[in-house]
Amino acid sequence: MDPNYFSFLYPSVEHLRNRTRQRLPRFVLEYLEGGCFSEINLRRNTDEIREVQLRPYYLRDYAGSDLKTELFGKTYDAPFGIAPIGLQGLIWPEATEILSSAAYRANVPFILSTVATASIETVGKLTKGQAWYQLYHPTEDDLRDKLLERAEKAGFPVLVILADTPTFAYRPKEIRNGLSIPPKMTFRNILQMMFHPTWSFSQLRAGAPKFRTLERYIPKGTNMKHLGLFMNKTFSGRLSPSRIAAIREKWKGKLVVKGIVNEEDAEKALSLGVDGLIVSNHGGRQLDAGQSTIKPLQELAEKFGHRTTLMIDSGLRSGPDVACALACGAKFAFMGRTFMYGVGALGKYGGAHTITMLKRQLQQVMEQIACERVTDFPKHLVQ
Repeated sequence: MDPNYFSFLYPSVEHLRNRTRQRLPRFVLEYLEGGCFSEINLRRNTDEIREVQLRPYYLRDYAGSDLKTELFGKTYDAPFGIAPIGLQGLIWPEATEILSSAAYRANVPFILSTVATASIETVGKLTKGQAWYQLYHPTEDDLRDKLLERAEKAGFPVLVILADTPTFAYRPKEIRNGLSIPPKMTFRNILQMMFHPTWSFSQLRAGAPKFRTLERYIPKGTNMKHLGLFMNKTFSGRLSPSRIAAIREKWKGKLVVKGIVNEEDAEKALSLGVDGLIVSNHGGRQLDAGQSTIKPLQELAEKFGHRTTLMIDSGLRSGPDVACALACGAKFAFMGRTFMYGVGALGKYGGAHTITMLKRQLQQVMEQIACERVTDFPKHLVQ
């Protein structure tokens, strides 16, 4: 299909979101869009990014803009990538495969979640070993080591470990919809599925989404009730300096800690030899009373920007949002929901279209403000 076809119909994430809302049952949409408690920090993330202002220069000599960005020794075609999302296949069948393949073709990074619905090996093949792997730290070191060995064998160059999920979140919408493990097929959910036949029949053809990376470790014959108990027991550990140090010793590639939002944690992580930090609050899904991501980013960039690679996720939805994050000190940005809106709206075409759309948006911002290189964005920040 001609990629320009979608550029006219869905030129923004708002258009993709509207189409996704038509195609997904409500309980699935609320899993994708929801945050914790009253969803205050979910909204704050995007709202405060959009308070950032950029300064244009209209009378400068301008040779054009270049989106290429070097990150950990590799040059990517844009300064953004796809953030890790669990249970992507629930939102749309084979979403993990669609997005990882699109990212590889577009030469941007894709981060595979431990609880995604495609395995380390599958994504490794689809991306020729170019994806990153995000580890939920297991309680048992033996499982941790097995997952690290598989990621290394698959060729993944970067390991991302989470700091911002020390406890399971309290998300009222997911509790009401039965989307904790095990999921509950309530009458309300079944009725919603009946009114969204495209999604329902697509899921029926693909089969129930599973945690493909973890399924070999789940005891045979485990029913859904006991699967929930297994997951709670297996991933109940809090990240700590000793755990980071143990991973740093074992992992020979680049190591990134995701979820850093204060100077004390940043200093500890860097002292343990990590190569980069992702400023994140898990998309507003963990701590409603916390800060947005853009303000901690600015504070950390001032103190640590020259010492490490600072990145950001949570709250970014568009090319202008990426531009504002880069102006505030991020060297790279990751988005999750934005790409899931693309897949939810357009299925197998959604990954490629969303990447193309974001690149066009970011290119326009750079041309408007006379920013030639991604690294020049901080010079355009209105203080």
